[in-house]
Amino acid sequence: MRTLITGASGFLGAQVTRAMVTAGHDVVALTRAREIPPRLRGLEERITLASGELADTAAIRAVVAAARPEVCLHLAWYAEPGKYLSAPENLPALKASLELFEILAATGCRRVVGAGTCAEYDTDAGFLREEGATRPATLYAAAKLSLCLLGEQLAQAAGMSFAWARIFYPYGPGEDERRLVAAAIGAVLDGRAFAATPGEQVRDYLHVTDVAAAFRVLAECDASGVFNVASGVPVTVRHLLETVGRVTGRPELIRVGALPYRAWEPMMICGNVSRLKALGWVPSFALESGLEDTVSWWRRRRT
Repeated sequence: MRTLITGASGFLGAQVTRAMVTAGHDVVALTRAREIPPRLRGLEERITLASGELADTAAIRAVVAAARPEVCLHLAWYAEPGKYLSAPENLPALKASLELFEILAATGCRRVVGAGTCAEYDTDAGFLREEGATRPATLYAAAKLSLCLLGEQLAQAAGMSFAWARIFYPYGPGEDERRLVAAAIGAVLDGRAFAATPGEQVRDYLHVTDVAAAFRVLAECDASGVFNVASGVPVTVRHLLETVGRVTGRPELIRVGALPYRAWEPMMICGNVSRLKALGWVPSFALESGLEDTVSWWRRRRT
């Protein structure tokens, strides 16, 4: 299956690219780099690398015309930790994504799978279901929800099938070191204390390999609509960090309660994954085995 993957050099995009290549698909990986990005090393002979900025409509039109994809997995977005939630870059990302969908439709692409976020939901609902209420509280979440709604309409008008993957809390090898799991592992492996809140917030963490497997499943089927990409297992941040401490052998460096809660922080975010599992997706990592895999990767990187 000829597949175009946008954002292919990112934390999620690189793992999705590897999953699709491993499954035997013909992958065109769209990145901003002109040479193979670090996360895609080893795939040079197995993918077609396409270079271009998502906002450069002419470049994207040329990439799509050359690729003639049957399926597009759209993961490209502005996502700099600490900035992306309220960043004005969300608006041009939304505009460029809609233009991408129109270009795909004009060239005969039959399916689009977009990357959304659990932050689109009204998080007061507890376990979050796809049919539940939405209430984006940030510009990022509002832009993603807008793309979901508009993309669905554009796809329907063009005769494309459309799926929207609402991703919860991914972690794993290659994650940005400013994000929670990578930051905690990095601090502990360096022998530094890691300060955290009391950690009673409940979250839904999923190893990046399982996120990638979910996108592969969604690429290979024709199911439409919203799909939660989550573990379905509620975990407190305290338990997550204490597990990091135990796996690294330095539990004394995890300083739970050293920081206050952030005022805007929801206390529970966990997803129901029955729709995704009905397509045959099964996660391969539990939390502890996933953190063991991630810690091993960071240790290898340091040596």
